[in-house]
Amino acid sequence: MRTTHQDATVRLYYLGDGPDGGSAETLCYGPLSQALELAAAQPEAIQAGLFLATDNEVVAYLDLIDG
Repeated sequence: MRTTHQDATVRLYYLGDGPDGGSAETLCYGPLSQALELAAAQPEAIQAGLFLATDNEVVAYLDLIDG
């Protein structure tokens, strides 16, 4: 993810599998710090499907915390 700050507004969403290609469920729309806290509290199976979106980029949650 490009350089950003903890107060940057992001969308945290879960991209689930489904018969029609899945769906995106928004879990949080707010500061990056809040989204990261919420994502960390999810079970591992859910974390694998979490993504963070800014105005110009989308990154998988696990890629962000591993990188």
